[in-house]
Amino acid sequence: MRDFLELCYDPDLAVEITLQPLRRFRLDGAILFSDILVVPHALGVAVSFVEGEGPRLAPVDGPQALARLDLARLHERLEPVYETLRRLRAVLPTEVTLLGFSGMPWTLAAYLVEGGGSKEFVRARALARREPAFFAALIALLEEAVVAYLERQIQAGAEAVQLFDSWAGVLPERELIRWCIEPARRIVARLRAAHPRVPVILFPRGVGANLVHYCALGAHALSLDTSVPMRWAAEVLGARTPLALQGNLDPVALLGPKEALIFEARAIVEAAGTRPHVFNLGHGVLPETPPERVAQLIESLKSARERAMS
Repeated sequence: MRDFLELCYDPDLAVEITLQPLRRFRLDGAILFSDILVVPHALGVAVSFVEGEGPRLAPVDGPQALARLDLARLHERLEPVYETLRRLRAVLPTEVTLLGFSGMPWTLAAYLVEGGGSKEFVRARALARREPAFFAALIALLEEAVVAYLERQIQAGAEAVQLFDSWAGVLPERELIRWCIEPARRIVARLRAAHPRVPVILFPRGVGANLVHYCALGAHALSLDTSVPMRWAAEVLGARTPLALQGNLDPVALLGPKEALIFEARAIVEAAGTRPHVFNLGHGVLPETPPERVAQLIESLKSARERAMS
């Protein structure tokens, strides 16, 4: 079996994997096949993926480990990702949007300090409290890497970019503001200044009512996880900002009967109302999902949109 990172760095395979869903389903967008952990890997961190366990990283938990991270070779190491984007943009139909993405500094830092995945990331959270100066330096380095990475993705052909803060939900409000929201504000500002026509989407998973803090960061869209009621988001967040909402069907709905799936999807669309809305799942497609359910969902949404526009 090929190592997962090898797949991410092989443009031939990454292009093929990105295109496969579009050959089977009538999708409006193509999402770059890659992983958020290519950024720490490109900074010089040893990263591997263990079957049944997930990612493992050489821990960055002190100044000496931080000093070994190297921004200078970031683009050299990530060039295969940029090549994948260039090839995708050359072959995709003009009506299909090409999306790039990156992890956010907090989520990347959590993996780096923890040395892998975790449910609570206690080690990373504790270190941020014990050694705030060190942790701020780590976040700052990752912020630079994320901006540089996304800018080069855009130059290579990405027409929109999404920032995943997959573990923002483990932080209380004060820590969330310091390690997630303020970095997001700076990253969005820099991307918009350099590429004002490229939409920026934020996905702070699990933050609940703290989503209100994300309304004033300058992003174009806010992606919602499954736990967020779409009607609440449309009414409460919509009163604060004109940004679009993205999401947020429960991926498990794709494992149930077709009728219930279509009902849930239409309820989300109706709850979004007249706001700009990008229909999506609240998280990734589950491995056991029947492909025919995906096709049924997409065709139902497409048909409803076509009827509304006719």
